[in-house]
Amino acid sequence: MTSSEEKKLVDYVAKARAKGDSEKKIHKSLINAGWPEKTVDKVVYGSSDESKGKTIIRCSNLTKRFGEHLVLDKISLEVKEGEVFGIIGLSGSGKTTLLNTLIGFLTPEEGEVFFRQPHNDQFVSVLEKPTDVKRLFGFATQEPSFYTKLTAEENLDHFGSLYNLQTTVRKTNVSLLLELMDLTESKNTLAENLSGGMQRRLGIACSLIHDPRILILDEPTADLDPFLRREMWDLIKKINQQGTTVILSSHFLSEMEELCSRISILHNRQIVDVGTPHELTQKFSRNDEITLELASHNYDKIVRDLDSLGLRQVSKKGRKLFVCTPEAEKILHHVLHIVERNKEKLVDLGVSRPNLGEVFETLVKGK
Repeated sequence: MTSSEEKKLVDYVAKARAKGDSEKKIHKSLINAGWPEKTVDKVVYGSSDESKGKTIIRCSNLTKRFGEHLVLDKISLEVKEGEVFGIIGLSGSGKTTLLNTLIGFLTPEEGEVFFRQPHNDQFVSVLEKPTDVKRLFGFATQEPSFYTKLTAEENLDHFGSLYNLQTTVRKTNVSLLLELMDLTESKNTLAENLSGGMQRRLGIACSLIHDPRILILDEPTADLDPFLRREMWDLIKKINQQGTTVILSSHFLSEMEELCSRISILHNRQIVDVGTPHELTQKFSRNDEITLELASHNYDKIVRDLDSLGLRQVSKKGRKLFVCTPEAEKILHHVLHIVERNKEKLVDLGVSRPNLGEVFETLVKGK
């Protein structure tokens, strides 16, 4: 939204209040006129920063079956407004099913999904308020959700018309999204002729055309090369910084660790745990990892010595030796003593905490 358009809205709200119109009436009239709900909320009710951190989606005991196949088993979780909430799990673990159930595309056999209405802070079911869900949510699936025979600009304008956006609002949003997604120079290119990365950005842009408060992304970086994945993560950060709550699934754990405020781990049809990346690594891994490289690359003496101490989590990968232990300082001193005693030349040495991928692997193996 441009500053002049926001000023126009502010002036309208001020005049309506002066006439004695309630905030609820003003809010409804602006929504009916086609203004995006997130924008209207900001102008009518004040800065969205006030609600940041409040629960915006809540579900409990969510159970979903396809025939006799149980996919989700009593899933309970909450998503906070303004965060990037990640869902990780093995292929086929039910991530896509969970996302489709959160937005109301699928009906669970048990449990229910609720979202918080911004104008009254009341929680309502996604199944009971599909029109509100349409305004509040944006969803970009793994598969292209745009029309291949339309240009990038035409696709955005078409999806904007489906949300009954005012012509001026639609044009503004199209222009802003083309710029945000770095698609301005390709706006007249047919969608089918865009590169894979551009198509993925266009799909997300179509889901953002109505300025939703919540954006759901199903594997947004799947099939992209490392460079394009980095671009996509940077884009998601930008979208979140503009006030949009983001819920996404991915199997690129190291990148999720960097991007997400909190992460839920989905395994065996259930949420194993939810927390910040730091909380999860602290909670499920008490070990540090010592990385050692000798010029000789001969670690037999060190391995034998550590084995005599009862230390079993020792492995050689490539040219380096890796030791996992809850007593890193003590073991490190012992290892250095062995290196010195055998007159080996030390090339590299490091101590680090396990990453999210290692924590996930530990959890999956243990469940």
